Amino acid sequence: MNFMAILHNVTSAGRWMGKLGRGDDLLESISLICRDNNIRLGRVEAIGAVEKAVLGYYHQQNRAYEFFSLDTPHEITSLMGNISLRDGEPMVHAHVMLSDEKGMVHGGHLAPGTIVFACELIIEAFDGPELNRGMDKETGLPLWNM
Repeated sequence: MNFMAILHNVTSAGRWMGKLGRGDDLLESISLICRDNNIRLGRVEAIGAVEKAVLGYYHQQNRAYEFFSLDTPHEITSLMGNISLRDGEPMVHAHVMLSDEKGMVHGGHLAPGTIVFACELIIEAFDGPELNRGMDKETGLPLWNM
């Protein structure tokens, strides 16, 4: 077993709590909040509901995302993600679990095109070393350069 952890010590720099408007694009709205408030390092969580969603699944063997749509209303049972920098700009990387009317859950990488019905969110900004994303040769993903 090869265990390698690279960690940075961070402290809280502030928290934002609020709601998004009906019809907002979930990922784009969170990203805009981060840009407007200069949040360059942090985490995000949310609950609520969406009118429709676009989620992604990363295929490890061919190193490509496959995106799929849910064109019906779903509850946001969990959204969690982080905020770091990509090409000098804040980037929100979030995963979401969505439940349909029968309690069946769909989850994956949150993508643009996920439209809010109602959403309450918390963003926590951190003070600490900047985390910049760059292409990771082992995975093909834009991961943190540490």
